[in-house]
Amino acid sequence: MFWPLLRQIITLSDGTGAEAMSDATRSLRPRNEDADVARSVCPYCGVGCGQLIFHRQGRVISVEGDPESPISEGRLCPKGAATYELLTHSARATRVGYRAPRSQAWTDLALETAMDMVADRVWASRERHFQEEARIDRRSVPLMQCRSIAHLGGATLDNEENYLIKKLFTGGLGMVALSNQARI
Repeated sequence: MFWPLLRQIITLSDGTGAEAMSDATRSLRPRNEDADVARSVCPYCGVGCGQLIFHRQGRVISVEGDPESPISEGRLCPKGAATYELLTHSARATRVGYRAPRSQAWTDLALETAMDMVADRVWASRERHFQEEARIDRRSVPLMQCRSIAHLGGATLDNEENYLIKKLFTGGLGMVALSNQARI
């Protein structure tokens, strides 16, 4: 009932406990108290710090460091701490900009449409340029490669992920130009 300062004087406390709280302060709850949580990895660099993404009804509420991450142990650098803004900022691009060949204007595409276009073009390029064999000294040698498609992996991919990508793209598509920025 007392004003917090009077309560601190009466109880001879240092003002760091319940005596420093008003009724309004006691009624406050963490914004992520009843939210669902998803574990993720920070997208900014190759360190791969763990993040907890708190969400409710399809909306991101907050992003925090994951204390169970062996890499970051719950800490985030300033860029990682700004991930919430990356996900929720009003100026965030939510559509894909596309400029058709020889066009001077950009159009907006849905992400699903853009991904389908990429997949169609990858398969079309593979069909046109896949080389099953090569002629060496008047004999056929199996080649099974496609030199018209390349892949550059991201910095947050680890060795195991890069191994799987290499298996998929070299074995499945026949790519010979693969590289990555793996640092973890």
